[in-house]
Amino acid sequence: MKIHNYLIYSILYIFLFISCAPKIKEGYDEKKGYIGNISISGAFALYPIAVLWSEDFKKENPHVRFNISAGGAGKGISDVLSNMVDIGLVSRDLHKQELERGAYPIQVAKDAVVGSFNCNHPNYALLKERGLTRAELEGVFVHRRYKLWSDIDDRFINKPIEVYVRSDAAGAAETWAKFLGVHQEGLKGVGIFGDPGLVQAIKDKPLSIGFSNVNFVYNLKTKKTVENIAVLPLDLNGNGYVDKEEYFYDHLDSLTQAVATNHYPSPPSRDLTFVIRADNKTKLLAAFIRFVLEKEQQGYLLENGYVPLNDEIKNNELTKLK
Repeated sequence: MKIHNYLIYSILYIFLFISCAPKIKEGYDEKKGYIGNISISGAFALYPIAVLWSEDFKKENPHVRFNISAGGAGKGISDVLSNMVDIGLVSRDLHKQELERGAYPIQVAKDAVVGSFNCNHPNYALLKERGLTRAELEGVFVHRRYKLWSDIDDRFINKPIEVYVRSDAAGAAETWAKFLGVHQEGLKGVGIFGDPGLVQAIKDKPLSIGFSNVNFVYNLKTKKTVENIAVLPLDLNGNGYVDKEEYFYDHLDSLTQAVATNHYPSPPSRDLTFVIRADNKTKLLAAFIRFVLEKEQQGYLLENGYVPLNDEIKNNELTKLK
């Protein structure tokens, strides 16, 4: 009985001590600055730049810890809505039901999804010269109207088209599908998990075709496409070849410029967003997102294969944090 009373008094004492202890402002301490943990998961497209932004934020706020993982946009939105993470990295439009469940998107950059094929394709030069139209890509990825390369153009090799798509819920796949007038489930082909896996599949198969985020098909140092990968040009006006003003794929800088000036269509160019929960706009999260939208951090985007926000969009996004 005495032991029982002792335990009760001990618990009450601890509770009283905690209740009377000085409270630290949520995510901020006057001496240490911002403190706490930020967990992030989601789109492969945003993962590399999110890591860079977190490292810079930590330089100014060493008491903040980040836990960042890539697993696809679908995982990012699922994780944030189920309270598994603070920020979901999302590279597609949000669905109505996600917004209704409290998803709160804040745009942080732009980029693009591009068609890709193996640079050892026997018709490499002709593919670069003529490209493929949206209707032809729809015939490859959606309706499977074209089973052989020669079904598209009799000048192409008379062998099967090896089509690769994403097996995971991915912003790249949803964006590519939207360009072709369907949802991701409407894309047909061999499913591969993640951008790295899909790029590797294209590298391994000379007769393959697929799509990927820009950052996985270009080398960020050379600004050229990675080994054994070629970007598939879009014949936007459908005249049977890629006009000079339609060709901006040989260098990453020319492609990002085309995205910025809307010469590369949207979709498959797209907005990249941080998604938080509407009920979780903490001071720490707001501070980190404001940091990401600052001029210096936006300045990293072009050199890393993204397109920064213009001032109008940036100011609109900042008002969402108030």
